[in-house]
Amino acid sequence: MNELTVIGLGAADFDQLQMGVYKKLKAATKLYVRTVDHPVLADLATEGVIFQSFDKVYEKHDAFQPVYEEIASLLIEAVKSEPIMYAVPGHPLVAEQTVQHLIAASLKGEINLKIEGGQSFLDPIFGALKIDPIEGFQLLDGTSMSMHDINMRQHILIAQVYDTFSASEVKLTLMEKYRDDYPVTIVTAAGSSQEKLVTVPLYELDHAAELNNLTTVYVPPVESDEDALRDWTTFRRIIATLRGPNGCPWDQKQTHESLKKYLLEEAHEFLAAVDAEDDFAMIEELGDVLLQVFLHAQIGEDNGYFNLEEVLASINEKMIRRHPHVFGNVLVEDADAVVANWEAIKREEKGEVEGTLLSTEYRPESALQTSFNYQKKAATVGFDWPNAEDAWDKFTEEWQEFREEITNGSDASRVDEFGDVLFTLVNIARFYKISPEEAMLHANAKFARRFSYVEQQVKASGKAFNDFSLEELDAFWDEAKKLEKGE
Repeated sequence: MNELTVIGLGAADFDQLQMGVYKKLKAATKLYVRTVDHPVLADLATEGVIFQSFDKVYEKHDAFQPVYEEIASLLIEAVKSEPIMYAVPGHPLVAEQTVQHLIAASLKGEINLKIEGGQSFLDPIFGALKIDPIEGFQLLDGTSMSMHDINMRQHILIAQVYDTFSASEVKLTLMEKYRDDYPVTIVTAAGSSQEKLVTVPLYELDHAAELNNLTTVYVPPVESDEDALRDWTTFRRIIATLRGPNGCPWDQKQTHESLKKYLLEEAHEFLAAVDAEDDFAMIEELGDVLLQVFLHAQIGEDNGYFNLEEVLASINEKMIRRHPHVFGNVLVEDADAVVANWEAIKREEKGEVEGTLLSTEYRPESALQTSFNYQKKAATVGFDWPNAEDAWDKFTEEWQEFREEITNGSDASRVDEFGDVLFTLVNIARFYKISPEEAMLHANAKFARRFSYVEQQVKASGKAFNDFSLEELDAFWDEAKKLEKGE
């Protein structure tokens, strides 16, 4: 089997090329290069070195991934006929996707691969920026980076920023995390006689005068929490500080039990923001919900029982385990099959046995939600009305029994029958995919809002409530309804 040798052209110009690499390039009988757009190749050409580039492959595709895949395929085919050398910018094992494809082919036994040296672009960049990589750094690909990849507290080097378009994409991604005027440095041809460093505010990144295939963008680590408000670690540090020795007295004394009511309140306020279709309010209220989650996690860590990582591990494992149709090889036909599969996995996890089907569905904070949960769980084993009409018939029956108890029954029997009425109403809500808890929250909020208007009108009149008849107060109520509807 012929040998495919990959070698690095280094990070800069001909003067920086390693002697060993130079000799091997000169001795190559069949030399391919990924692109001719590298300063070393012009000098090698003047010395009579003949090479073939893959620049035409770039012109065939709109994205880089298929380019790299095709180049690797062409090399794998070429080495079948004769030994070849493939030269890439920098070092073969630093930010070189074509080489990764070749390595994968080598592991499958498809080619005989040898990787030679070459200076990566990292060494001269560290020198140009005067940074020590032991402090922690990230190397990201500007053509595929995501804001989720970014660690704002490390040195960040972004390669593949070679023109205005790629710089614009990188700028927009960085702006998802950093403030618009955060300083970034554009490093061009580091380590060569043409080395150039230009520091600009982030919003000007794509307006830089010089961007080419020797360009790397450097983003320095943030120095304060104020510069990293969109970073998860910042929020965690804030919560830890509030709970710490020099933190807030209120936060320090909180427990899981004392925070229960706040979690419910914040969840309800978020639901109200959803009902109002207010995106800005949703952002604020979701932040308040997250505050509760992080506080509970910090309390668990402070007490030595659990931490945020364990919370994340638990929910990640659960999502993967309960979605075998996404992360495994299970096939499902529709959303109903997904729900059935979810419930089956859940029962298996909890080790449920006969007679305990409802044991995990009780909710002490809400009788309405408990009723909904009981009915939903019973329905999973077929204990349910076949359609909504039967549920309506049951409601009519229970309503009539309640009316009879009002006339002839005792206090206890009235409570019992009224409970049956509410239970059947929850059943009807379930058939129409209405959350009874959410509906009750909505109704309470609506009542409070309209009654507040009635109070305002009474106060504006200079009279007391008992100076008005029920009809007059009801007229204020009707006014509130019309105002809400924009009438």
